[in-house]
Amino acid sequence: MGIEIPMIVVTLFWAAIGILGPFLVPKNTDRGLIRTMLALTAVCCYTFWLVAYLCQLNPLFGPRLPAKVIIAMQREWS
Repeated sequence: MGIEIPMIVVTLFWAAIGILGPFLVPKNTDRGLIRTMLALTAVCCYTFWLVAYLCQLNPLFGPRLPAKVIIAMQREWS
């Protein structure tokens, strides 16, 4: 249940912005540009969120601590 709920909620939010948003734009001379901007904004924001969220789930690098600090932590915390 940890990853599914945020993934579904954020995916539905940005899908609504990218799919439903362009249909709600009023008719004017810049309608095509505004629709394109809404779709691209939704794709870019969702991609950025997805990469940031997934990188936090499995980080490539852990903390790098000197051996003395690790020994002190083991002594104090155990």
